[in-house]
Amino acid sequence: MNDVSEGLDTRAMSEWLQGLEVGLQPPVDFERVGLGQSNLTYLATDAKGARLVMRRPPLGELLASAHDVAREHRILSALQGTDVPVPLVHGLCQDAAVTDVPVLVVDFVEGAVLDDRRDAEALDPAARHHVGFSLVDTLTHIHALDLEQVGLADLASHKPYGARQLRRWSQQWDLSRTRDLPDLERLTERLAARDPGPGEVRLVHGDSHLRNVIIDPDGADVRAILDWELCTLGDPLADLGTLLAYWPQAGDPPTMRFDASTVSGFATRTELVEHYAQVSGRDVTSVPFWHALGLWKLGIILEGVRRRQLDDPRNLTAMGEIPAKAVDELVACAHVVLDDAD
Repeated sequence: MNDVSEGLDTRAMSEWLQGLEVGLQPPVDFERVGLGQSNLTYLATDAKGARLVMRRPPLGELLASAHDVAREHRILSALQGTDVPVPLVHGLCQDAAVTDVPVLVVDFVEGAVLDDRRDAEALDPAARHHVGFSLVDTLTHIHALDLEQVGLADLASHKPYGARQLRRWSQQWDLSRTRDLPDLERLTERLAARDPGPGEVRLVHGDSHLRNVIIDPDGADVRAILDWELCTLGDPLADLGTLLAYWPQAGDPPTMRFDASTVSGFATRTELVEHYAQVSGRDVTSVPFWHALGLWKLGIILEGVRRRQLDDPRNLTAMGEIPAKAVDELVACAHVVLDDAD
């Protein structure tokens, strides 16, 4: 069990959770779970085994607008009852007597989480092949939402998404970088030159990958897609690009990315793109831009994780300290994607 004493006032939180009237019976035990390097996730288990999940921002000093758990609460609440598989929302704790930061509380979703390569190897070969397609289907459900109907039309800007992303994440790099990285600066310039310009305005999850879904352990259908802190409005192909960025396959340059998708039987990136085109009906010719942008963003996110870990070692998790080469490898991989597209 991981220490939660610095992330939660467990006594005060236990009393607050019991006030939700969801049937929790004391005592309530708390455990930090998952490998998340951003918002921290906890499991609360009561005396009869009922479970709830909580998320709070990371410890230490945060960049402005980052790790907005209250915003994540708004998004998940808006998606209740839609075709998008998400956990049931129970509440948002903003009581200063309980917590110094907002804490999101949702239902525990039964299923499998592919947190380790061994989890992927344990899947039936047919399930391995299916899970990527189910994740793509989940993205198409997100992208099909009527923004006005779910009340999220004002969630973010409707201006061209590529330019917004390049501007925002360049600022994040400037604020969180630990060193100069000319190859990243050159990648930023290459991406700006390939920006496809205005596109559809849809809900975009922003962090779609295997570790952010709970699946049926037998058939591998997605039961819930998690971690909505990067959700925004923009071009739906950005989510496909993010999925590809997190989807290494045999023959790729070496990176420290989670490599479950390299296990025999998993769909290839080409198969995922073809499936998305088929089920969504969208033109996917600009996918290389979004794929490379996803790798660029992932590199910047990891640099931010490195900065937080250097500033406050309490943000270390089971993955340990993120090395500089993890960022460098992703930048190199993004250049390869653009080279192949050229």
